[in-house]
Amino acid sequence: MSAPVDRARRLLPLLLPNHPLGRSETTCLYRCANACAHDAPNTSDNAYFGDVVREVVSRRGVLKAGAVLAVAGAGATALGTGTAAAAPDVTIDADLGGGRRKDGLNFTAVAPNTEDRIVTADGYESAVVIRWGDPVVPGAPAFDFDHQTPEAQALQFGYNNDFCGLVPLDGWNRWLMGSNHEYTTEPFLHKGYDANNPTEAQVKIGWAAHGFSVVVVEQDHRSGKLVPKLDRKYNRRITATTPFAVDGPAAGSKFLKTSTDPTGKRVLGTFGNCAGGVTPWGTILSGEENFNGYFAGGASITDPVALARATRYGLPGAATERKWERFDKRFDLAQEPNEFNRFGWVVEIDPHEKDSAPVKHTALGRFKHEGCTIRVAKDGRVVAYMGDDERFDYIYKYVSKNKIVKGDSRRAREQNKKLLSDGTLYVAKFSGNSPVAEIDGTGKLPSDGHFDGTGEWIKLVSGDRSFVDGFTAEEVYVFTRLAADKAGATKMDRPEDIEASPRTGKVYAALTNNTDRGKPGKEAGTEINPRVGNKNGHVLEWEENRGDPTATTFRWTLLLVCGDPSTADTYFGGYDKSQVSPISCPDNVAFDSSGNLWISTDGNALGSNDGLFAVPVEGRYRGRVKQFLTVPKGAETCGPVINDRFILVSVQHPGEITGASADNPLSHWPDGGASQPRPSVVVAWKKDNGRICD
Repeated sequence: MSAPVDRARRLLPLLLPNHPLGRSETTCLYRCANACAHDAPNTSDNAYFGDVVREVVSRRGVLKAGAVLAVAGAGATALGTGTAAAAPDVTIDADLGGGRRKDGLNFTAVAPNTEDRIVTADGYESAVVIRWGDPVVPGAPAFDFDHQTPEAQALQFGYNNDFCGLVPLDGWNRWLMGSNHEYTTEPFLHKGYDANNPTEAQVKIGWAAHGFSVVVVEQDHRSGKLVPKLDRKYNRRITATTPFAVDGPAAGSKFLKTSTDPTGKRVLGTFGNCAGGVTPWGTILSGEENFNGYFAGGASITDPVALARATRYGLPGAATERKWERFDKRFDLAQEPNEFNRFGWVVEIDPHEKDSAPVKHTALGRFKHEGCTIRVAKDGRVVAYMGDDERFDYIYKYVSKNKIVKGDSRRAREQNKKLLSDGTLYVAKFSGNSPVAEIDGTGKLPSDGHFDGTGEWIKLVSGDRSFVDGFTAEEVYVFTRLAADKAGATKMDRPEDIEASPRTGKVYAALTNNTDRGKPGKEAGTEINPRVGNKNGHVLEWEENRGDPTATTFRWTLLLVCGDPSTADTYFGGYDKSQVSPISCPDNVAFDSSGNLWISTDGNALGSNDGLFAVPVEGRYRGRVKQFLTVPKGAETCGPVINDRFILVSVQHPGEITGASADNPLSHWPDGGASQPRPSVVVAWKKDNGRICD
């Protein structure tokens, strides 16, 4: 056993001028059209969760003495100077890094910091796999920041990569790596950018920088690095102008038909793509999330029904920030009112077939899809879990009608690619089991020492049959949010990535934050969303009835209530809070082969850089959060892939700090010197090339 080591950690003061939490004004403007600066679009009168709780008969007795935590004290102070964390009031014991641990997390936790580099746990190295502008397709030119063209960008790695997934290729150290490109930040793409008058070339560069990249990567076992290959058979770029096929029950819907596509079955492009998933049949899923900010002309909608529908999805303004509508009429609702409905879907890409058309799956519903992950039930049907990343929006589940075909033959793959085209769509309703008086919005634990309860999956639609009064099946698929409102779903704190444990089958969801909770006219703290003004988020765990993912009931608990562990409004699965890393704004989740949950963060409200964290979800170390790495300043940690020999993270929007731009870069990662910051995929591995975290 190793000698005890002082693992002191201190939270950094809040980064000022970021907006609204740990994000810059520019990031908020270009990624989500400043969603947090506007009222949440869910103004439905379905029961708030607080009302649901009041209907539940408490199964608890008197308060258990000593089980309730005190209310949180004063907040953090203003930002000082320096880039690294000072020593904290909290001491981390040697178990965070010393000795061989059976939970597979044998590394020293990284201290919170604001450094402009990747900081990994001791004993690990990291390197860039691929960065914005690097060649993807053979024949692509080398990146030249000052001489970009749409034609070059369409052959190069896109901007602001988020989700990352690996599909095994022919060989144990070769993969097809899929990365989506969520959004562009034009003031960081071009020097001298005029936001009021972008050029046609700048707009078309933006179109080409969105979408998706498929790249063959190989591992160099001498160095541990992953190396991209310019492969003619597999490598491809998908952009905002690539043709997509629309499938499922709403394909051909009157709500999807436009003047250029009277069939309603062919859409150009994808954008706003956030998280995703890799299917058991070897395809990649990606969720279209903040698509509303790409459309203008909202004032042209005068029909009350159409206006209510558009408003529920974040009604577009008179003009967009990027001004795409000046160069393609489909982005102007006054000219193409239905184009707006052709985004907000889960897309599926087959990386094995370079020339295949990507697909938009209408059976999975339309909302701001954070992502989509797949689980196979014992009877062979597949289950997809999805979160709608908006304040007070919902968690969904889809169960396929047909069963998976075993094997990797071409026939099996073609059949399995139809599994997301026909099934049943559900939305979640949660109930707490503690007395209402014990849930006061401060994050104080109820007397039983847990935030927990039960839930049910409310059936929305299956095939051509709607289960929502007043909605046709077509309307449920295209206007899913409104149907879920009517069904009485539980309003959540920005549900994001969702993943089932490959070991236990329990399901975990990241809920990033919701600073609107508890504001006048908004839902207060509830057992499943226990804090008003929730700026740090939480992680939800649930277990389907009898372990069957197709079940319609479940039990839930909160694994983590995130934030500064020294404050009383946080909870770490019951683990000693003096022995954990601070964590804020969970976003993406993934599992390792030991069954540990890995969490990447977006918008750290504790004043330090975002990072990647690991936490056991079973056994004596359940809740022991440890930070494995941090990303450069201004960046978000996305798309973790946890392999036994390496870890991949997407480093999105590095250097996007208020006041920064291409004319005034405040980060020079990853190339250093006076270079511009470039979003990238990064690999981390053990220096001795051993198993991760052993």
